[in-house]
Amino acid sequence: MLRVAVTIGVLLALLGGTVTHCCDEPQDLISSMLREMKKSIKAYPHPRFLLAMSLAGDNKSDIHDWLLQYLKEEAVEKAQDMHSGLVALDVLALLSSCQDPRQVEAKGKTVDLVSILQKKTDEEVVSILVNGVPKTTFFSVSLDALALCLVQGAGYETAAVVLAQQVLNTIKAAHVDTRAMMVQALVCTYNHTNQSCVKDLLGKTLSVVTNELLDEQERNGGMIGNIYSMGVALQALETSSKFYAPREWNCAQAFAVVHRHNYRQPVPIAQVLPALVDKPYLQAASMDCTARTRMSQDHCFSLPPSLETAQGHEACYSNITVHYCIVNKLQGKHFNYCIPVEVLPGSVLLQVLDLAKQKEPDIFSFKKKDYPTWGPMVVSIHGLAANDTNRTFWEFLSGKDALEEGVGTYKPHDMEHITANFTKGIW
Repeated sequence: MLRVAVTIGVLLALLGGTVTHCCDEPQDLISSMLREMKKSIKAYPHPRFLLAMSLAGDNKSDIHDWLLQYLKEEAVEKAQDMHSGLVALDVLALLSSCQDPRQVEAKGKTVDLVSILQKKTDEEVVSILVNGVPKTTFFSVSLDALALCLVQGAGYETAAVVLAQQVLNTIKAAHVDTRAMMVQALVCTYNHTNQSCVKDLLGKTLSVVTNELLDEQERNGGMIGNIYSMGVALQALETSSKFYAPREWNCAQAFAVVHRHNYRQPVPIAQVLPALVDKPYLQAASMDCTARTRMSQDHCFSLPPSLETAQGHEACYSNITVHYCIVNKLQGKHFNYCIPVEVLPGSVLLQVLDLAKQKEPDIFSFKKKDYPTWGPMVVSIHGLAANDTNRTFWEFLSGKDALEEGVGTYKPHDMEHITANFTKGIW
């Protein structure tokens, strides 16, 4: 296995992170989210759903047992070919379901997911050190380090150090969910390492990253990143209170954002559920395996009343105008085109794009890809396609601010300026 020597001066000594109990568990919200998430499980079986159910206490339902068996069968057949982050999620999901990821048995076969994950994580670390980027994403490597740390497998400390160095030196602009997932990996490593220089580096990094998350929340009235990254961000802040102390986290403000949003896609639900029950991914190996009980469905929390919307009554309102622009100043022949589009109140952004395409197809043509868990995602505009290898993508802005929702759910307001900007990111 890869071993990387780490030489780091004393930076900042901090105590380990702990899970912070923030707000009362909104049981009716948890129940409704679980029901919504379960609708997609058989069509899109994924370990993050099993992990969310187990952490939320719904670990004896029929769908939980079905998904557990499905993932075990998939692991023995395909684990060697999976990317590292998916193997890590399998490990976390199995741990949370009181299963041994070192000995996964199904179909008469046995596989050691921890050994597979160690090898894949070493490959990710080598890629970062040589190329400056992992084979997959920094989010995946953070999952890798967290899973290996929880099972005390080899290689997690090296991965955590490389992540910390990267976030301090080169990827401060990384997506919120990437930085937030790093937090849990670094907290776990901080709590287990015996090397003072490593502890110092991780402590400094955690202080920087967690305070950046709090700064973003304060700037945006409770929102951290966007509604899809909120779950991972909340988990991060729940696990790291001692690294941003003596500063206090206004968790009620952040949770209010979650309460106001009508979560529909299963992946964002799976990421926010652990935060709502104060059981972030970091606690996947701390489940009580002697008393698995079905989650209580008792009502103990009332959601704040939602504002009345015009949905269903669009015919009573005049059309609104949305100013839509597409901009590319990054690659190939640059362009900047704009068009006013009239839509009914309550229309989602995807309808704006469709109408723009109908009016001027040579300019505003676009392609989208439908994801069962995230909804539609625009992958190409004006013939210019996003590219995972180059880390380019189409980012949608309202004015100068990135949208907090996807094109399939965001509803523009009258005279709003929406820009699709071709950009390059780090994640």
